[in-house]
Amino acid sequence: MEQKMKAAFKTLEGTFELGEAKAPEITQPDWVIARVKVAGICGTDLRHWKIEEPELKCKIMGHELSGEVVEVGPAVTHVKPGDRVVIETLLGDDTCEWCNIQQYNICPNLYPVRMKTISQAFAQYVAGPCRKFYKLPDHVSFEEATLLDTFSVCMHAIQLSGIKINDKVVVIGAGCIGLGQLQLAKACGADVLITDKVASALNVAKDLGADEIVHTDTEDAHKKVMEFTGGRGADIVFECAGGSAMPVTLPQAVSFTRIGGKVVVVGGFEKDQKKIELDWAQMQKSEIKLILSASYSYWGIYPEMQMTLDLLAKGKLNAQKLITHSFALDDINQAFDTARKKEETGAIFVALKI
Repeated sequence: MEQKMKAAFKTLEGTFELGEAKAPEITQPDWVIARVKVAGICGTDLRHWKIEEPELKCKIMGHELSGEVVEVGPAVTHVKPGDRVVIETLLGDDTCEWCNIQQYNICPNLYPVRMKTISQAFAQYVAGPCRKFYKLPDHVSFEEATLLDTFSVCMHAIQLSGIKINDKVVVIGAGCIGLGQLQLAKACGADVLITDKVASALNVAKDLGADEIVHTDTEDAHKKVMEFTGGRGADIVFECAGGSAMPVTLPQAVSFTRIGGKVVVVGGFEKDQKKIELDWAQMQKSEIKLILSASYSYWGIYPEMQMTLDLLAKGKLNAQKLITHSFALDDINQAFDTARKKEETGAIFVALKI
């Protein structure tokens, strides 16, 4: 095992610079070290792009990754050196009440713990507990596997939604999350309308089985939703755009929802986003349920990452359609620019070959 590794470090200005870091070590008997093969750039990463955040200066970022096991601790039995794996980067403190019942996605110390170890995808190696390393079938590529973090986020939101067969569903946003949400909703037997302002993403959505696509810059989305739902509104709306779009898309999601329906917020908020106006009186009178979904963990006895891996392996989820661009780690800044300028580039999932 090498002592040093190449890594991309966050700069004060919010871009990246390449350098060397100390390679991770086995610190517990049940830990694993993997050589990162592919990392992904997600919407959360883009919200930190070119933003001055002193607390992240010189940090290694990234939380979507797949790789190859290179070293295991003496207590590890389910993976071995040479195994191809997808790596879950949600790691809580293992001491709080939520971690005790496998709801580590809402652990109060989730972010500080995960960022010290396993949530460092933009580097050559990562280390963490063996339970976070899932063995890949031979026919699932590293690139496809890297999308499983995204699909797991969608899986958690699907579970929270209580979706039923024949539901009328609206997905706002046709990025990676929205396209994953679309596929899972279709797998559950729902009819799905999806909205976005990027035509290329909507074309992919149509290929993935969307019953209706709506370009919000050129079409009246509310009118289309009402036509799609027989005038009553959607049973469930998944808000999957997030970020700076949220002041527009969250009220829009409520307006698309039927009396007694549900809005599931999957897209992330900006950290200083505290004031978004909603028609609270109408929501209360209509008993519209607002459900906030955070990452993923277990659902009952099943890890949601394993659930989505099984669906991908069986061909019930399509990751390949979402992979639009690939860059070397040395070109990480170009990769981020490409991912950010999706209306120009047609980017959906941008992969980094580490």
